[in-house]
Amino acid sequence: MKSAVVVGGGPAGLMAAEVLSGAGVAVQLYDAMPSVGRKFLLAGKGGLNLTHSEAADDFAGRFGARRAQIEGLLQGFGSERLRDWAHELGVETFVGSSGRVFPRDMKAAPLLRAWLHRLRVSGVQFHMRHRWTGWDDHNALKFDTPQGARSIDADAVVLALGGGSWPRLGSDGAWVRLLQARGVAVAPLQPSNCGFDVGTDQRRGWTELFSSRYAGQPFKSVAISFTDSKGTSFARRGEFVATQCGVEGSLVYAASALLRDEIARSGSATFALDLLPGWPLEKVLSEVVHARGSRSLASHLKSRLGLEGIKAAILYEVLSREQMHHLPTLAATIKAVPLRLVAARPLEEAISSAGGVLFEVLDQQLMLEHLPGTFCAGEMLDWEAPTGGYLLTASIASGFAAGQGAKKYLSLS
Repeated sequence: MKSAVVVGGGPAGLMAAEVLSGAGVAVQLYDAMPSVGRKFLLAGKGGLNLTHSEAADDFAGRFGARRAQIEGLLQGFGSERLRDWAHELGVETFVGSSGRVFPRDMKAAPLLRAWLHRLRVSGVQFHMRHRWTGWDDHNALKFDTPQGARSIDADAVVLALGGGSWPRLGSDGAWVRLLQARGVAVAPLQPSNCGFDVGTDQRRGWTELFSSRYAGQPFKSVAISFTDSKGTSFARRGEFVATQCGVEGSLVYAASALLRDEIARSGSATFALDLLPGWPLEKVLSEVVHARGSRSLASHLKSRLGLEGIKAAILYEVLSREQMHHLPTLAATIKAVPLRLVAARPLEEAISSAGGVLFEVLDQQLMLEHLPGTFCAGEMLDWEAPTGGYLLTASIASGFAAGQGAKKYLSLS
């Protein structure tokens, strides 16, 4: 019987193990953590977003510069097939109002339990607290285990070690130096779907007054727009959150790749925040200049425009007292608050990571060209995507492709 080792117990590794065990391969799966699927379970804490229901062309477009590579993987295991697969595990799914797809009960744990049961029944053996440390002198895989160092040989290997975000859940990027030592080209890991620090020439972060009152509060029903130095533009409505020193949340995450790369090029990135995206500037200006009598400016903004709380406070954060009382400037700023970002938050705080093993050193089956029989899958590959089910779908699709590639390498298909 042919044998395979899968290193990494996230969705990509589990799918590779499923493909291989289904082909009759003896699969041993190793993971450094006490249990598998930890990031998967965390992702499902607020409702597991499995995938997205949008058209295949739009779906593939979410992967930016790596569209061609990910689109090829999705042709083998795309969003519809992922839903069918979940149904086979006894998990019904539904499409939410935003087009996102969720399990009927919104939970990750039942799906993971059913998945692990099927893998165990098919013969997959799990080895927890086994940290991969590279190769020995005979090219066997080395592991640090509770019983000491071990070397494991196999006919094929699938590495699915995750990116560099959420290291406490196992994705710590320690594999980068191990692969680089074997001559594998790896793009530096960077935060993706991440928050940012704001700043000015005089300070980093918000003013003490703003952060003490509004950190943790959301900007709701707003829009942001941004054009980078290469001319690439982003504009979308949604919401995000003020943090102690900056911003995070779904709307910021959606633009995070553009913002992060612009900061790397130029030292900062400034996006425009529209506090009233449903209002044209002319209407905002007419309400701002409307006679307010004895009312304070704050009361006037609340009464005429509905601006209060964090939305009103951000205006005082970016405008001087004189500018606040120059009504054309105030109106223009309400429609385009300039928020200057000076740094992405650290990788360990990000939802996901960019960078990883370059597709250029992999064949179409995700096998490393200089390490025959060794395949890579999941977030350790050089791609990124927004939240919304795209990350999980592509990870599982890459695990499926790596499993299929290993099958072919073992002459089983």
